[in-house]
Amino acid sequence: MQSAKDLRLGRRFIFQQDNDPKHTARATKEWFGLKNVNVLKWPSQSPDLNQIENLWQDLKIAVHRRSPSNLTELHLFCQEEWTNLSISRCAKLVLARVQMAQHSAMLGRSLDAIVSHMSHYLWRKA
Repeated sequence: MQSAKDLRLGRRFIFQQDNDPKHTARATKEWFGLKNVNVLKWPSQSPDLNQIENLWQDLKIAVHRRSPSNLTELHLFCQEEWTNLSISRCAKLVLARVQMAQHSAMLGRSLDAIVSHMSHYLWRKA
């Protein structure tokens, strides 16, 4: 996984995905197994728990406002709008998730794992 390599995590990471059916297909599970990727157990399609979903929604709205008329424009607008997402918005999402985790022992998740996971997105934006 490229982002784990970029962060020099080695095998010290847990992969999170939203359990959408395409992510839980047998072929996907086999790939994770072959690559020895530790996958976080996570409720299916839980944007309230996975803050990156909020960024995807922000991106979708921003790109839609620009009304791309072809795939080239769509690609360009996605790249530009992703770059325009503010670091403060990312930080707010991380803080909201940390506060949520502090107020509940939701699903037995470790606060360190959540902060580490969300910090990855801030690092990529910086």
